[in-house]
Amino acid sequence: MTPIKIVLAGQPNVGKSMLINSISKSNLKVGNFSGVTVEKTEVCFEHDCHIFELVDLPGTYSIDGFSKEEIVAKDYLANNDYDVIVNVIDSTHLQRNLLLTMELARTNKKIVIALNMDDEAQKEGIFIDVEQFCAITGIKAVKVSASKKTGIDNLLQAIHDVYEEPRCSHKIIYNDSIEQEIFHISMFLEQKNFLYKDLTNREIAIRLIAGEKELFKVVHEHPIYLELQPLLLSSLNNIYEYYETKNIKDIFKKEDFAIAKGLTTEVVSQKIQKSQNLTQKIDSILINKFAGIPIFLFFMWALFQITFELGSIPMDYIEVFFGSLSEAVSNSLGDGLLRDMIADGIIPGVGAVVLFLPNIVILYIGIALLETTGYMSRVAFLFDGFFHKFGLHGKSFIPLVTGFGCSVPAYMAARTLKSEKDRLITLFVIGFMSCGARLPVYVLFVGTFFASTNAGNVLFAIYIAGAFMGLLMAKLLRVTAFKGADEPFVMEMPKYRLPTLRLLWFTVSNNAYLYLKKAGTFILAASVLIWVASTYPKNYEMIQEYESQIELLEDEDEIAHLELELSQKSLEQSYLGIIGKSTEFLFAPLGFDWKLTIALEAGLAAKEVIVATLGILYNVGIDLDEESTSLQQALAQSIPLPTAVAFIVFVMLYLPCLAASVVFAKEAGGYKYLGYLFVFTTATAWIMSFIAYNLVLILL
Repeated sequence: MTPIKIVLAGQPNVGKSMLINSISKSNLKVGNFSGVTVEKTEVCFEHDCHIFELVDLPGTYSIDGFSKEEIVAKDYLANNDYDVIVNVIDSTHLQRNLLLTMELARTNKKIVIALNMDDEAQKEGIFIDVEQFCAITGIKAVKVSASKKTGIDNLLQAIHDVYEEPRCSHKIIYNDSIEQEIFHISMFLEQKNFLYKDLTNREIAIRLIAGEKELFKVVHEHPIYLELQPLLLSSLNNIYEYYETKNIKDIFKKEDFAIAKGLTTEVVSQKIQKSQNLTQKIDSILINKFAGIPIFLFFMWALFQITFELGSIPMDYIEVFFGSLSEAVSNSLGDGLLRDMIADGIIPGVGAVVLFLPNIVILYIGIALLETTGYMSRVAFLFDGFFHKFGLHGKSFIPLVTGFGCSVPAYMAARTLKSEKDRLITLFVIGFMSCGARLPVYVLFVGTFFASTNAGNVLFAIYIAGAFMGLLMAKLLRVTAFKGADEPFVMEMPKYRLPTLRLLWFTVSNNAYLYLKKAGTFILAASVLIWVASTYPKNYEMIQEYESQIELLEDEDEIAHLELELSQKSLEQSYLGIIGKSTEFLFAPLGFDWKLTIALEAGLAAKEVIVATLGILYNVGIDLDEESTSLQQALAQSIPLPTAVAFIVFVMLYLPCLAASVVFAKEAGGYKYLGYLFVFTTATAWIMSFIAYNLVLILL
């Protein structure tokens, strides 16, 4: 089968992700473009004797800008091999979307226009004359609806047809002043028989006028350069004089806007709607200046209630499973080092993390619903005025809320902020938004120290407290390290859409897979390391002494007491105990013992490791016998409430995981910023934990 490589390009919120899901029944592969932390989606599938290899470029308003998305898109289009560009367009905003189309047309690649959201255009009384569009532009266009899965076969057939064409046949016509200069240069190139790649003389002339660097390098080394240079300078001067500017990029942008406006006028007809459409009706409630924010807070409260209540149901079954697994390993392997490592190290460590997978999945479902329906952009608009009071930009809302899921994509989402100061402030406070990795710690401690009837409310309060602390720290940064006024808020408001189950499944399953992958690799390795550090070195003389005393006893309670005492002393004399005790003094004012200190230090690698570390340190396997003690029971017996509250506060505020920290350094512009972030978050976490610890002590 012949492979056809397709590049999907489009502005943000045009439905590219949904279109990919509608086009292909294959599993999507998500990764990053080489050398940068910009996400890309790839999919491969068979269709009509061809293998379609599809790459989704990041959503961008232009390929001639300076953001990472724009740079990645431009670099990929210029330097990679592909056959067809599928330009996805929002049919309800044709003119705005055509600005990118004009830029893509200048790449002289084969293009197919996917006029997406045709169903929504029809509801709004918008009709696009596709035949007229194709006749004017020379670009094949197809009406599709990714949500309704209509027009997909026509789109795939159009890709086949354009692929089979010998070359592209765009017919974009510019202003007479530019067209005249294009003609002069084209005639000169024809007379000199100049050839460049497979471009026509007209296409070469347009690129020369537009100032393409690669082409200029070729021309500069060619014999025609001496004659071409004065001709080109004369043409540019004529164009500059007409437009009264010497910025050729601005000139082409004006031309693109004029062409897009004229083309839209020619091909679009719209019936006047007297009544509000569905989006307007919903917006009248959800972004109401009085009711909008309370409604959003209610949605978030409901999400955390559901996360705790529904998530607790499968946890019992997962706990029983790992308990059975631990017992089965103990019985089958018998006594020995391998048995201890697996039954007491790996299974409790990994099991303690997997236990909270249901909570993670529910949280990601909620966030995915908010994002894919278009509601999240509305909330950003709602919070703009509120954010400005704290020195944040309205667009900061999206990366901050994304931080409730995972800090890594949240840091990358901050690229939409054009101002460096706004972006840096946002990056510094994203860590205060409790990511999904912190959720297992919260669920563990909330379920241990608070009544189940209030657990959802406490969980909601933790997330709100972290977010509010982030706002306070943003204000502090704005008036100290990053002084200056923030930029005005301009953001697109996409229409409300019902997300497809496939899109939700992909979003949630991918995050769940990454969570389980971390549990099965990184956390498994961390569990083994922590178990080894908590087991060695062994004091054989002390062990023998205790075992001798135990053999002389008959009372089971006394035997259990000595065994527990031996376990505690062995733990204190281990490498982990030595490290914990050497740094315990730093956290003693917060009420933390050396075990909690070690758990926090291990959490710098990944927050899920905190739970795994506590499971190992408190020697808790998930056993089935009635006399066993669960991790929650062990914590309740060992940790007072003030210490537990202080621990929650510290976990809520201190440095994100290692992976997120690396991404932060790259996005912020260097590892020196990571040093600042470590000091900033650690100091904040310590101070607020100290206040929380003493406040609860006073209240008790």
